Amino acid sequence: MFSVTGAPRPFSRRDFLRAGSGAALGGVLAARTFDLEAEQVATVPAGDAVRFGIIGVGTQGSALLTNAVTVSGVQCVAASDLYDGRHTLAREIAGPDIKTTRRYQELLDDKSIECLIVAVPDFWHKTVVVDALSAGKDVYCEKPMSHTIAEGAEMVKAVERTGKFVQVGSQRVSSAIFIKAQELVASGAIGDVLQAELQLGRNTPDGAWEYPPPPDLSPENLDWETWQKDVPKKPFDPLTFARWRCWHQYGTGMAGDLMVHLVSGMQFVTGINQVPDKVFTVGGIERWKDGRNMPDVQNTILDYGKIHVSVRLTLGTETPEVTRVMGSKGVVEISNNSVAFIPQLGINTSPSYYSQSYPAALRKEYLHDWQEKNDPILAEHPLADVDVYRGPSWDGLRPHLATFFSAVRTRKPVVEDVVFGNHAATACHMANASYFEGKLIGGK
Repeated sequence: MFSVTGAPRPFSRRDFLRAGSGAALGGVLAARTFDLEAEQVATVPAGDAVRFGIIGVGTQGSALLTNAVTVSGVQCVAASDLYDGRHTLAREIAGPDIKTTRRYQELLDDKSIECLIVAVPDFWHKTVVVDALSAGKDVYCEKPMSHTIAEGAEMVKAVERTGKFVQVGSQRVSSAIFIKAQELVASGAIGDVLQAELQLGRNTPDGAWEYPPPPDLSPENLDWETWQKDVPKKPFDPLTFARWRCWHQYGTGMAGDLMVHLVSGMQFVTGINQVPDKVFTVGGIERWKDGRNMPDVQNTILDYGKIHVSVRLTLGTETPEVTRVMGSKGVVEISNNSVAFIPQLGINTSPSYYSQSYPAALRKEYLHDWQEKNDPILAEHPLADVDVYRGPSWDGLRPHLATFFSAVRTRKPVVEDVVFGNHAATACHMANASYFEGKLIGGK
């Protein structure tokens, strides 16, 4: 699985933790470093190409399409978007011969299309996905899977009813970095999992979704009425079209755009695949006073039985994305392109500093007895090295898309199915509900 690229050098776990995180280790001459194998991309069995279409060719949709067409054994044949400029973009990415249309239903009616990538705004997810499943298509649905808890439940039922499948687009679960972290936790390396800390921060207008609308956007080249779906209608507004994530009517804010990645990764690594028992969120709109109604600072606590998860999100300060899983025997910490295993003995490795409060004679007796009892134990259990595994960024889309297309052809289970995706999305909806209602969600 890996090859040693550097010899061990003396470095204590205390030094490692003082360094701040696994990501900080790049500038520290320490620890054992291993290279993970190059990203293993699933292959589509030989035969006729998997014919797919895409619904929604915006920021994420265009990235998905760009990666999808590089997967061997697949062919994009059609693209749908309500903005005509994205028809041009889709042809630039997938070739001039693909069909383009405003009506996604035309892709559902095309019997030659086996599966669909759905990358529409959150408030459209359920409608398009359920329609696609009912039309006999497998679906890759961009995260978060749903816009509300009720919609998520309806999507799960649609999968059960149709026998088709949904893979949700939180790509970390197909990453070599997260797969290694899962192996470490599943092996018992960190003992009983007790807590997880998840964090991510941005500090730019783009990071806060203040995107510049296409300069040519107009009611003539965008079906604005249809785009608004069943949300109360408003006059044509290019900013709403480009920045829909800022409003709960259309999106799910930081919870659905950022937290869902973190929660999906945490679920994958820890083996948790359930809705949290209770969720509490605090936050506010502290930085981006642009008319949005979703918070730009948000802190959430999620309880999964005996495992407690904290999530810190902000659009006001740039901080790295980190997933930290903590157990009785150590820590697994994931950054963009590395996972660090920081083992802990969980015992005193030196006499208790509390003995400093003893009178001299008692302290001398205590130290003698402590060393006689514990030195043999410490000799058998030396402090282990910190291990850092480096590999491709967890942000790569291609491996996750490849597992989807492979499943379409082989019918093998996908790595992030509709139940897993619904659990992650529901955690985010509970976080938003707690924020807006100002109370604990779930529990008794």
